[in-house]
Amino acid sequence: MPRCAIAGVEATIAETAHAFPRHSHDRFGVGVIVRGGHRSASGRGVVEARMNDAIMVNPGEVHDGSPLDERGRAWRMLYFEPALLRDVAGELVAQGPAGAAHQMIELTQPVAHDPVLNALFDRLFQVSVTVAGPGDALARETALLHMLGHLARRHTTLRYVSPRDVATPIARAKARIDDDPAAQLTLAELAAEAGMSRFQLLRNFAQALGLPPHAYRMQRRVVLARQLIARGTALAETAAAAGFADQSHMTRAFVRLLGVTPANYAAAIR
Repeated sequence: MPRCAIAGVEATIAETAHAFPRHSHDRFGVGVIVRGGHRSASGRGVVEARMNDAIMVNPGEVHDGSPLDERGRAWRMLYFEPALLRDVAGELVAQGPAGAAHQMIELTQPVAHDPVLNALFDRLFQVSVTVAGPGDALARETALLHMLGHLARRHTTLRYVSPRDVATPIARAKARIDDDPAAQLTLAELAAEAGMSRFQLLRNFAQALGLPPHAYRMQRRVVLARQLIARGTALAETAAAAGFADQSHMTRAFVRLLGVTPANYAAAIR
């Protein structure tokens, strides 16, 4: 996971035969398969991506990932804070209807064959990730705007969500986990937050988010651990602060969800 010179953007370079379990990201992800093939199942069905295909994922979209064969696959990926794409789309697309409190932008397809997008992605990756030294901030901003602009015009859709949809009972339970992933919450506490029984919570949470509460909390703990490691926190201290039983527990969760150990992640970003 190399450093990216743009705030709000994280880069990944991967070459692996690892099969990733169901998970989601809190950012938009855009990447290119550079070798082999990749199969992923999500709410939009099972898709396959091969060399030179672009791959995309929305924040919160649950998906998995495995190689098409034993040779594995390689890809490069950039993850963008949602506000970056929303801001670019806002400059390109007219605002929504009066009274729409929440405008949401979504990537429309998980796999696309788009040579223009690939070229813009390669340019952005080159100036923001692979160039040594401080580089040219104007060149980075230009490359970012060009790629996100193409993405917004060709591969996104807008939808409008009312405040009632945002404040659902399951959203309250999710927010309880998000606010403190390290907390030792019980199903009873989450069910009380949502105003339903434990059985209703388990069923509705999985239906809404694609993951049961314990798997979602584990994912959020890994995100918290990544943030702490990026700030320079020692691994043992990170494991305790993120709610893991110990450092080996954190390592197993990291490898399962990210395909890399916490120590290797720390070495790559420093």
